[in-house]
Order: sequence, then C-alpha cells, then structure tokens
Amino acid sequence: MAVVEQPAIPFIDESVSIEFGRAKPRTSTTAGQTKLTIASYNIRYAVGSHLISSGLLRRLRFNPPQPRAKRVANNIRTAAQAFSSGSLLPPVNILALQEADKRTGRAGVHHVARELAEQLAMDWVHVPAGIPRGEKPKQRQWWLNFEEPIALDDAGDTGVALLSDLPLEDVTRIDLPWHECAWRPRLALGATVSFGLRKLRIFNAHIDPHAAVGGQIEQLEAMMDQVGRVPGPTVVLGDFNTLSKQKCALTRAFMEELGYTTPFATGTPTWRGAGLRMHADWIFVRDVSINRWGVARPLNVSDHWPIWAEISLPISDCQLLNSSPDPRNYQ
Repeated sequence: MAVVEQPAIPFIDESVSIEFGRAKPRTSTTAGQTKLTIASYNIRYAVGSHLISSGLLRRLRFNPPQPRAKRVANNIRTAAQAFSSGSLLPPVNILALQEADKRTGRAGVHHVARELAEQLAMDWVHVPAGIPRGEKPKQRQWWLNFEEPIALDDAGDTGVALLSDLPLEDVTRIDLPWHECAWRPRLALGATVSFGLRKLRIFNAHIDPHAAVGGQIEQLEAMMDQVGRVPGPTVVLGDFNTLSKQKCALTRAFMEELGYTTPFATGTPTWRGAGLRMHADWIFVRDVSINRWGVARPLNVSDHWPIWAEISLPISDCQLLNSSPDPRNYQ
C-alpha cells in the first residue's frame, strides 16, 4: 500500500500533514452503487474500553493494558473483524475514526488508522491533530481527567481518519477553534466520494469535551461554515462529545436548523464508563435517505461503541435502486 503525505496548511510543521494510503477497493463496491453503510467510531487508540478504571490505576503507577503493543494489535484485529463480518453491523463501506493515534507510546507505537485500513483493504486518509511538543496539558475538569495523555517527548500524534471502499477526493482539513485545551487541538476532516450519479461529501468531526456548550457550538459553526460551501448530499458524523442532556439537545437543534436530520434518538448510549451511559456520537445527513441504523454492541476496543447507518440517495437521483432486503436485523 502506497503512502503519500502532503502539507495540510503551510504554517503547520511537517508532523501535521494529511496522510493518504491507497488500497484496491473491494470488488463488490462500485462508484455506481446506490446504498452505502457508513460508520463512526471513536476508537480511543484501540487501547480498550476501561477509560475510568485505567485512569485511576495510572494514579497508582499502574498503566494497563499491558503488554501495550500486543493488546492494541489484538484490538485492531477485533475492530477489523467487526466492521467486515456483518455480525454487529452491516459490512462498512466508509468508516470515520476519532482518536486514531499515529505511532504514540500509548497506542503501542501502532498507526491505528493505517493498520485498520490495511486489514479492511480500504483506502484511508489520516489528519494528525498537531499536539504542541513539550507543552504540558492544561488543567481539566476532574470527570474528564482519566484519559492517558500523550507524553511530552512522544514523536507520535492523535487525529481523525476516514477509511473507504471508494476513492476519497477533495480531502479537506478543518481546524476548529479551541480555548480550554491547548494541548489537544480539535479538527474535522472532509472528503468526497462518488455515490450513485452524484458526489457525496462526508465530514468527520471530533468536538472538544472540555468546552462548555458555547464552545462546542463555536466549533460546530466553524465546521458547518465549511460544510455549507458545497451543496448536495452530505453526511456529518463523529464524536460530538455531547456528554449532557443540554449538549445533546443544543447540538441536535443546531444541526436541524441547518437542514440536517438524524435517526438517532437523543440520549442513545454510544459511550460508557463506570456504569455511566452517554450519547456522544452522532450521524447527521442532508439530501440523503437513511434506511436503517444502529449502535454496534458489544465491542470492547474503545470506551465508545460504533454507530452506523445505511444510506441511499433519493429515488429521483438513483436510476437503479437496489431494494433487495437484508434478512439480518442489527437493531
């Protein structure tokens, strides 16, 4: 698989680039198909589901899981099986990842997006966050202080990624405004795929959990300003970090006011930890029909669960609509 790197924006250093990997698409997928299964997954660098307990253990100088490289490799294989086998969700055509670490110590020096894409035989694009080197993390709210930080001298990075059966075009990095968490810049990633007789734009976002409601809406406004510049079928998905009823309600209202819809009921659990269940992840669409959707449980690669939707274009845009039913029920 060839890997290509290019600068994302001129003033960012060389470590912050858009990285591409190309694979031969699955033979069953063509640019003329009329249905696609898309999914979003905050993979949390494939370290496992125990965010809070592992955070508490690190305070006692234990750092599970160990051995780290082996456990992360096993989790990447588990994720690849989940997204391709059809057991927890339909086989995925396009996968949006958040917290997809690239060669960090906490990820066992794995390139999570690339390795998962290689096992799925998908094209991929990864955008690193560009964490400032040598800058200590800012103080966080205690309930968000369980995450394992990337070490100050770590040459790796985290970021967002898109994996796809179809070629990814017009790849765009969107840097989001942030104030609370200077050690973790926030960003979104846009790309285009050919879908039916049209072009489909897809935007993968990772919104800041540390920000108040106003800060999260500010990030959404910055992203949607870019999204709104291109008309036509669009999917916006990712980890919106709506970790309260208020944030869920306001985020949904903001997107619906812009003409986007979602099949997910407000409060649908997509994240869990220490007995808590929260709705952090969303899929919103415009000029696209959603035929079925769900949350892929159980999967213990991360503290999040994948969310997915099978989408199609309106019949007027599809001359050959494949209406063959799938007897499996993933709901």
